[in-house]
Amino acid sequence: MDNNVIVSLQNIVVDFDGQNILNGLSLDLHDKEFVTFLGPSGCGKTTTLRVIGGFVEPKSGSVFFDGKDITGLPPYKRQVNTVFQKYALFPHLNVFENVAFGLRLKKEDERVIRSKVLEMLEVVGLKGFERRNIATLSGGQQQRVAIARGLVNQPRVLLLDEPLGALDLKLRKEMQLELKRLQREMDITFLYVTHDQEEALTMSDTVVVMKDGLIQQIGSPEDIYNEPQNAFVADFIGESNILDGLMLRDFRVEFAGNEFTCVDKGFARNQPVQVVVRPEDIKVVPAIQGQLTGMVNEVIFKGVHFEMHVEQGGHEWIIHSTQASQPGEVIGMCIGPDEIHIMARTEE
Repeated sequence: MDNNVIVSLQNIVVDFDGQNILNGLSLDLHDKEFVTFLGPSGCGKTTTLRVIGGFVEPKSGSVFFDGKDITGLPPYKRQVNTVFQKYALFPHLNVFENVAFGLRLKKEDERVIRSKVLEMLEVVGLKGFERRNIATLSGGQQQRVAIARGLVNQPRVLLLDEPLGALDLKLRKEMQLELKRLQREMDITFLYVTHDQEEALTMSDTVVVMKDGLIQQIGSPEDIYNEPQNAFVADFIGESNILDGLMLRDFRVEFAGNEFTCVDKGFARNQPVQVVVRPEDIKVVPAIQGQLTGMVNEVIFKGVHFEMHVEQGGHEWIIHSTQASQPGEVIGMCIGPDEIHIMARTEE
């Protein structure tokens, strides 16, 4: 086993009421990484986290931690702490006592508890809040208390189950950066669950994309975005134009009624494929200069760019551009070889 693997899941099967949630899932997670499980509701990402935390016992399969089988160990015996979506703070305890709770269970010395809790509150930006009542805190502050409580026990792995779900957009963005900073500073493994693609791409070292209890792709945010392995991943991670095409030969593909040079090879001649082109990778040019021409149906201002819906040969393209064309206008579209991504055709 790779020395750097901290958690290894092997052939994990979980079913609830006869319905399969995880279907023989196997996965190695590396130490000191920020790993995000990403996927739609019901894809099994929270269940995976709960199996690692010891809250769900798999029907079959094994969980290894640092090379040791911990499948049957209860949560409190694992070097893992969890921050839940609902924070699960104790309303009758003040901030200090909420954070100190795990240390008291371990019967730590009072002086040690005090110094660890105060240090942790400072790390999460809540210095001076120790006597405050939980009910008087904002959502963002409660969230920081929950994170401090999770980190104060110095777990090797912190599990975070959609912890930013209840926060407004601006606060979410701040907390994303804050969590990334904490993970680097504390130098521990964060395993994070979200269905928010942008959150996953912003924060992670590694993204695990899931669907129907199965892993679709594992990679860096850049890999997942630029080199999706199938149409589900391409569509789930940001908007994509996905078209059917034909791989004529190495570096040459036909789609949308035209031939294009691409950078992909290794497909059979005339193999049916799917072509992915990101909306921001299409260059808008005068109609006469375009590899393709289309009619602009709709233009939506998105703040940083305009989103245009363009009809071309019976297909509606989405284009992101800093320059807006007008509805009804005929435009040219150019797509460079590096902007064309070829995938084997998947049966959806």
